[in-house]
This record gives sequence, C-alpha cells and structure tokens, in this order.
Amino acid sequence: MELHQRLLLSAALLLAATAAAGADLERLGQLAARGARISAGVWDLDTDQPVAQLAPAQRLTPASLSKVMVAAAALDTWAPDKTFGTSLDAVTAPAGGTVTGDIVLRGEGDATLDETTLWSLAAQLRSQGIHRIAGRVLVERAPFGELACDTIDRCSGLRSSSRAYNAAPSAIGVNYGSWCLTVRAPVDANHATVGGCATGDLPIPLAGSVRVGAQGPALTIERSTDQQGDRITVGGSIAPGEERSVHRAMSDPAAGAGQILRSILLQAGISVDGGVQTTVRAPAAIRRLAHVDGLLLQEQVGRMMRWSNNYIADVLTMGIALARSGTAPASLAEAAHGLVAGNGAIMDSGSGLTVSNRLSAQDLIDVLRHEYRDPRRFPAFYGAFVVPRDAPFDFVKQGSADWLDRVALKTGTLSDPVSVTGIAGFLRKKTGGFMAFAILVNGGERLPQVPLGDALSAARTDLETVLSHY
Repeated sequence: MELHQRLLLSAALLLAATAAAGADLERLGQLAARGARISAGVWDLDTDQPVAQLAPAQRLTPASLSKVMVAAAALDTWAPDKTFGTSLDAVTAPAGGTVTGDIVLRGEGDATLDETTLWSLAAQLRSQGIHRIAGRVLVERAPFGELACDTIDRCSGLRSSSRAYNAAPSAIGVNYGSWCLTVRAPVDANHATVGGCATGDLPIPLAGSVRVGAQGPALTIERSTDQQGDRITVGGSIAPGEERSVHRAMSDPAAGAGQILRSILLQAGISVDGGVQTTVRAPAAIRRLAHVDGLLLQEQVGRMMRWSNNYIADVLTMGIALARSGTAPASLAEAAHGLVAGNGAIMDSGSGLTVSNRLSAQDLIDVLRHEYRDPRRFPAFYGAFVVPRDAPFDFVKQGSADWLDRVALKTGTLSDPVSVTGIAGFLRKKTGGFMAFAILVNGGERLPQVPLGDALSAARTDLETVLSHY
C-alpha cells in the first residue's frame, strides 16, 4: 500500500483523539467566527498526540503548502544525494572536429539546470576538439513529453509574461524555465545595458531601452510571443550604479534551453549550421559528447521550499510519477494525483498553482509525522524548512524569539478567487523535542479576503502560546 494511502486511512483513528487536545487556538477561532475557513492543528511528535486543533479534517486550498507533499514524496522516492543529468549526444560520430548531423540535448528532469551547466557542456565539446556542428540543436522533450498548460496563469503565460513563476514544467528547461536578464546601470551612462545573465547577448529579440536615473518610471520587462517566437521588451528606469537580475517565464522552456545552448556554443567558438528544434523523442545517439549532473535532490528540495519555486515543484512532481510507475504521466494533474490517494485529499499540481488542490491540516501533519519518523530522510526534509529569523520574506520575520528561532516552516499564499494563507512545519520544544503543525486560512462566503497580516498574526500568536507551554 502506498505511503499516503496508509497515512490517510489512519487519519480517522488519529482524529478520534482530537477531543483530548489540550490547548486552544483562540486567535484563529476568532478569525473563523468572522467568516474565515480554517483548518489547523499542532501535534506532539514525542507523544504522538494532538496538542491543539481547529477543524483539522476540513480540506481547504493549500496554495504553496502543496510543496510540503512534493518534498516528502521526492525524498521517499530518491535518496537525498540523487542527481538528474543533462547530456549532449551526437547522431553521428564526430570526425576532424566536425559533428555531421544534429546534436541532441537530453535531460532527466533537472529542475535547477542553469546556463553555467550549458557552458560546461560546451567546454566539454571544445576539449574534444569539436569546432563545428553541421546540423541542428535538437532538444528532446522526453522523458516527460509535451505538456499542456494546467492553470490560468500558465496558459496566459504562453502569450506573454511579466513574471517568472508561471513557466510550464519541462524535462529540460534552463533558469527554472525562464529567460534570465541582467540590467546594469553605469553611473555615467544615459541608458542601462541589458543582456543575458550568463550568455551576453540574448538569443531572442530585445526591444526598448532602460533609462539611467534616480527618478523615473519603474523598470519594466515583459516577454511576449508571436509566430516568430519569444521576444523581450524593456522600459522604465534604473538608478545609477544599480544592477538587477530578472527572470521572465519562457513560452516553451525546452525550445528556450536549445536557443541558449546554441548561443553559448557560438560564443565558445563552435559554429552551428542549423537552428533549434524540439522533438518528443530524438533518434538514438551514436556518441555521448558531454554530460553534467545537476544539484543534489536535497538542494533542489531546499530551493523549492525556501523560495517557493513552482517550476521545481512541478518538475519534481512529474519525475516522481515517472520514477514510481515507469511511465511518463499524461499530464501534470495525473502526476500530482499520486502525491495523495483516497479519503478526499486532492492534488492537481505540486506547486499549488492549481486552486483545485485540497488538503487539510491533518493531511499535512500526517506527512510531517511520517518524515519525522524516517531517520534516513528526516535531516534532509527538516533542513528544507525555513526558520523565520533567516527567512527570505519579511512578512514572517516578526514576532517573539520563540517564533523567530523555534519554528521551521513553509508558507503558502494566494489571493484569487479567495485569499489563502498557510503555514506548516515543525516547532522545537524547550526540551529539544519536536511538534508538527499546519494552519490553513481561506477566505469564506462571509469573508472572501482575509488580509495576509491578519491571518499570519493570528497563527503566529496561537503558536507562540503553544511554544510558551512546551
């Protein structure tokens, strides 16, 4: 029986103990009385008993708390030091410094592939004396294949994007499936320089300009797509001496990876006669020309949790489904369904971008409990959660010393169609033991929008009360 099936089947037995929960979640209860929908719980992992609960079985939209399920499933599927490789293969054997025919860029689902990795592949070709590709850069979409857009954000992102989070998952994609641009403003210049973060000139059209000035309109960068492909348009201003790196989602991460690789090969002194094309499955390779292993799984999980990276979450979701079944899932939703099973929990994406995801506080606590009791995986799992004092986001860096130092959490927020604020993770007892907690606050019919500050303040205050007793 699958892990999450066992956990969910045991949920009814665990919830029978809720009457014994000893502490009240007073502030969250007041928020619920105003019309918010709340599912919350704190669980003592030493005694394996509830400490405080409020509608723990109610399933709500979890937003990015969905990534807790991905982190657990990934570490249950692979060892923490698992890596995902990226390779360059030749369809024909090179001769005299020339590859006659296409080269094939293949990936294994490395969600953190970046431009420096592609530079490494190019350097490996140069070290073999290869100076010409008499063919195309062919990018293989396997092992995931071609995926349809799965959310409103990602579907609209096929046409244009002014952000990074809505890139579609892909078996191979660079910079989290986005174009990475660096904007530099020399002190004595009128206009900033705009280029790729590690590629110099972008391999796609760049229009517009950015003024250098202390006063002026805000910097704008947008990616749009037409029949000719992606293009970037910039505008606004940037202060003298300032430098910014900005990501914008690609319309097609696999094609974008091929375009960046081709640009890097040219800069490395390797000519490429043909253009870039993607294919679901490329011809069998004659020769492996270059290979690079990506970051360790525990580092990928850590980046996903710390920065709430949607691209990493959904690429890992696809990889987990493939590893468990041996067959590529037909869609992200199909892959995500395997993260939970039975008893009403719903996962249509690992990222939480799909508002159809439904989890309860108890669903999350059950997974936290399971990982806590796995001595091989718990160190990597726990290390992926963020301590508020060291968090990258200011909105969690307020509160008492107990909150700032004895909590390790993941956050999740959405604003549409109703507000969502969620936190889940671990509490450290004064004795050194652990408690698990999960709190989901959704807007309701009477109170569709619960301000982030109100929801987080209520959750933090109630958890501080629990920590004062343990």
